[in-house]
Amino acid sequence: MARTQGSHAGTTGPKIRATALRLFARHGFAAVSMRQIAREVGVQAGALYLYTPDKQTLLFDLMRDHLQDLLADWTPPVGGAMAQLEHFARHHIAYHLDRPELVFIAYMELRNLSPENFAVIEALRRDYEDRLEAILRAGVAEGVFDVSDTKLATMAVISMLTGVTTWFRDGGRLSRADVESTYWDMVRKAVQGG
Repeated sequence: MARTQGSHAGTTGPKIRATALRLFARHGFAAVSMRQIAREVGVQAGALYLYTPDKQTLLFDLMRDHLQDLLADWTPPVGGAMAQLEHFARHHIAYHLDRPELVFIAYMELRNLSPENFAVIEALRRDYEDRLEAILRAGVAEGVFDVSDTKLATMAVISMLTGVTTWFRDGGRLSRADVESTYWDMVRKAVQGG
């Protein structure tokens, strides 16, 4: 099959992924066709299948790579649970603010994954959640956190931190550093109880 003029194997694959991500985030997975992705990329529809077997795999790959990159990017600092929690909160916000479309589809398009793909994504999410829950458990053991249900607290903290991507815009009233500091203060107060 001939490649559309101007396409290049080294750039077309990433362009397909970026276009699919943008379209999935804007219109929803179900509303986007492979033909629409191809049109936006500037290739023939059949050319997409040189890079991905189907739309489901494209969605799965975007979600999986996002979560694998997130897991690989975060390493807890040496120190007590409070320092680790602060690092987690700040890292989560900083990492996700640069990826709002990935965050959106990672949460909103789970229902469109096949059961097998959902199980993989759920395991990666659980790995990330487990890292935070381990910090919270350590903080309870150290006596610095007052959390009766570490699993519930884990979900609440992640939900709060992830919500930043829905409203934050660079150049707005608050800088990224302001947002990180404010959210860290709210997380700290939430787990200290009192």
